[in-house]
Amino acid sequence: MPRLKPSGTLERNALADLWKHTLSGISSTYGKLMCLAGLRDANSGHYRHYGLSAAFGREESALALRQSHEQVFKEWLKLPVPEKSSDLEQYLAGVEDVPETVAGNWLRSGYLETLVPDRATRAQRAQFSQELAMLFELIRNAVAAEKPFPGSSRPA
Repeated sequence: MPRLKPSGTLERNALADLWKHTLSGISSTYGKLMCLAGLRDANSGHYRHYGLSAAFGREESALALRQSHEQVFKEWLKLPVPEKSSDLEQYLAGVEDVPETVAGNWLRSGYLETLVPDRATRAQRAQFSQELAMLFELIRNAVAAEKPFPGSSRPA
């Protein structure tokens, strides 16, 4: 694949370019994780980003994407739970669908496993899935607590 390098717009390497032009525009760590996981092909497991590949080649761009996915995943794991909750709420605030619906669907579908990098350890996978399950349950419970019980006079 030919490499396109418009003058003055690209960084020196795919990793720097990815962070400057793509990931820097995503404010939440969870959002970055979603973005990077979404660039991994579900059939092959290979990372693909057309713009990076065109500019830096397929191998360099795939490596930058894999390394960034692993880095962001580890950053997420290191966040204290209250920060994870805030970060997740920030991400969900930008989603069109109702957060508790999204949370329920992600928990039921097994979608969350697709966010985990291939090289994650069993312990990292367990921590990730357990904490997200807990956070999503908290979201669902918080929404349920705001709704009045049918037939009650409790204010909404």
